[in-house]
Amino acid sequence: MNRPLVGTLATAVLGAAALVGTVGTAHAAPQHRTQQSAQHKTKAVDFAGTVALSNCSGSVVRMPTSQANDPALVMSNGHCLESGMPGAGEVIVDQPSSRSFTLLNKSAGRAGTIKATKIAYATMTDTDVSLYETSSTYAQIEQKYGIKPLELATVHPAKGAAISVVSGYWKKIYSCSIDGFVPTLKEGDWTWKDSVRYTPQCKTIGGTSGSPVIDTATGKVAAINNTGNEDGEKCTVNNPCEVDENGNVTVHQGINYAQETYGIPKCFGVGNKLDLSAAGCALPKPAATRR
Repeated sequence: MNRPLVGTLATAVLGAAALVGTVGTAHAAPQHRTQQSAQHKTKAVDFAGTVALSNCSGSVVRMPTSQANDPALVMSNGHCLESGMPGAGEVIVDQPSSRSFTLLNKSAGRAGTIKATKIAYATMTDTDVSLYETSSTYAQIEQKYGIKPLELATVHPAKGAAISVVSGYWKKIYSCSIDGFVPTLKEGDWTWKDSVRYTPQCKTIGGTSGSPVIDTATGKVAAINNTGNEDGEKCTVNNPCEVDENGNVTVHQGINYAQETYGIPKCFGVGNKLDLSAAGCALPKPAATRR
């Protein structure tokens, strides 16, 4: 996975890598796109609403039904939790948290700090996501910092769609396209379903975990960045493998992946409250509530 960063040595090493081997800005459009659409993408995608965690990236997100006075939600990866990575099959719901997030403005400058009150939901089973409820409403964030949340899309992303992976940790935007979808992506003890595979231009690294993946045609969040095969190994930590419908395993060294988020809005109701029993909600449930 695009693992969380631990310690100053990791930061220094990956910082050097960021200067040498990554796609650095939203201007780096795939070659098949026209200049006009590339310009549109540059205007549409910036850092406003993204956040930097202590070890990962994330974003302030809203559901299509969210209201201005609802408590704002911050989305990152499950493997970015301050308590450590959830085990396979583990689902965390409604757990207190006082984690702080550095909120960025459109030019990646520091807008301010927002604080979590709880982990509303987190897991690394079927997907890799954490959703924090914060002590601020969307209206308060906009009034104080001039920042609006990113909206989660409610439709399955499309193959070939132009995307931007926006890392609040590195203050860097990686631009590429969706190469396809992986029925099963396996990494160590974890298994993810219907994952997004990037084209090679998105060379995400440690610290980009939790970055929102923006569909540049809509400006909405289509997925959440989470992993990549670093060494060409098969199904090991930091080396996910793809498993197709027939059980065939393939490895793509240097290719990175994300987890779709279009189903998440079905699991949140009035007041941005999690409801895993809501119609259409497919997020994994805690063991005690499974039926």
